[in-house]
Amino acid sequence: MPRPTQLLHPQREPVTPRPAATVLLLRDTPDGIEVLMTRRSTTASFAPGAFVFPGGAIDAADHAAHGQARRRPGQEDARLTQAIAAVRESFEELGVLLARRADGAWATTADAAALDRHAPLLPQCAARGLELAADQVFVLAHWTTDRDLPKRFDVPFLVARMPEGQQPVADEAEQFEPCWVRPADALARHAAGSFSIIFPTIRTLQRLQAYATVDAVLAACASEQPLWTSCPRAGFLAGAEARYMEHESAFGELELVSPDGQLLHALDWRHDQPTALLRNLQRLTCGNPGVMTGPGTNSYLVGDTATGFIAIDPGPHDEAHLERLWQAAGGDIRTIVCTHSHADHSPGARPLAERVVAAGRPRPPILGLASRPTARPASLFTPDREMADGERLVLEGGGTTHTLKAIHTPGHAANHVCLVLEEDALLFSGDHVLNGSTTVVDPPDGDMGDYLDSLDRLSAACAEYGIAFILPAHGYVLGDAPGAIARLKAHRLAREAKVLKAMRAIPAGSMRDWVAIAYDDVPEKMWPVAERSMLAHVEHIRHLGAA
Repeated sequence: MPRPTQLLHPQREPVTPRPAATVLLLRDTPDGIEVLMTRRSTTASFAPGAFVFPGGAIDAADHAAHGQARRRPGQEDARLTQAIAAVRESFEELGVLLARRADGAWATTADAAALDRHAPLLPQCAARGLELAADQVFVLAHWTTDRDLPKRFDVPFLVARMPEGQQPVADEAEQFEPCWVRPADALARHAAGSFSIIFPTIRTLQRLQAYATVDAVLAACASEQPLWTSCPRAGFLAGAEARYMEHESAFGELELVSPDGQLLHALDWRHDQPTALLRNLQRLTCGNPGVMTGPGTNSYLVGDTATGFIAIDPGPHDEAHLERLWQAAGGDIRTIVCTHSHADHSPGARPLAERVVAAGRPRPPILGLASRPTARPASLFTPDREMADGERLVLEGGGTTHTLKAIHTPGHAANHVCLVLEEDALLFSGDHVLNGSTTVVDPPDGDMGDYLDSLDRLSAACAEYGIAFILPAHGYVLGDAPGAIARLKAHRLAREAKVLKAMRAIPAGSMRDWVAIAYDDVPEKMWPVAERSMLAHVEHIRHLGAA
């Protein structure tokens, strides 16, 4: 993890979340699943006026009520307590009673009406011989409220089938306007501004759309484990709050810049100014967005005013971009490193070095690996000196040290190198690992076997240095570095299996024949690009003797 001294914002302790539970009561209709939602009071301290699923905080009585609830095999104590809390809250807020009589029959509307919603539920159920149907309440997801909020909950989102014949009636104190709504309709009404819902509700409804029936939802939840777990993070996009789950592209960047959840970081792609990520780290994105470059090529400045700066991937020969790099470093660029020789990474190196010299400072050496004979004409690059594998570049000053270690990672290009900022456990991945897409491995300069081996080298570096964040040449910062690399390798191997399947299905087929099978999940307009990486898979398969 980055050194605390390099964080942009003072550390703080987020509010401790309170245990709670909420339940999605579901029913089948000819048009699909409907879920019961209700509007919170406009004076509520959390999500006022929003439409929610019934639920609330877990209390001591819920923990003590296991003997009054039905329990299914495999339902752990914690899950049973959560289910009890959800049953209690759905009764208190909406009058819906998930309980069974002694003979096993479901509690009826009359049973629910005979109970006082303002009195403790459990003693009343015991007096009438009712058992809470906690065995019919299943865990769907688990959310923890975002770190930036002053009131937080640790809450499973549970699911249950609505008891036959019962009708919801709001308590008119905490909850109002109960309504049955299809997930797609709730989302459409929210988008139109007539149905306020908060981020976890939105994401839950989005995923619920995938299920055609209540049985399908309950079957998906049979494992007793949440289908997803999330504690979202928030930043600003176009001046408005934007929240992200762990699998979404901006999450890792928010985790790096605001680890304690401060709502401060802007996620807009700016080509006119640097983006500060740490005190010793700035990203400058070149104004060359496109299909192959995403929002643009990321250049990075490592260092500070006391140590000077190392510039990583100065980008194409774009004078405006190079001027911004020079200005952001105060002209004090000590070294320039190119991760590889492609045209959106290395051509700016010499003009940037000349700009430093023109300002009266020593010429910074240009380091990296020279382009190999397999490189295309547009990717020719000769550094002042080739970096040795494992070589360290050190900046020192003001009692601070920044050390970049080179790791040779051929695959995307034969001369590709990644860098580890050792003191802050950060990986600069060039084009080897991207955020939002997989890199093209284009023979002959690209090699799939080398690419997979290099992923293993990066995994080993993550273990050695405790690396949690990857800074790619395109896209936001990636979090969960070991997991990101493992998922990328699994994706590549899964793709290779599809390529092998295509080759075996049409042994005399052309690349065009094979790409239609192996990349059937990719838009056809991207197949010409996909063919380049598929050729790398084909060569790797043949090298292994698998075809």
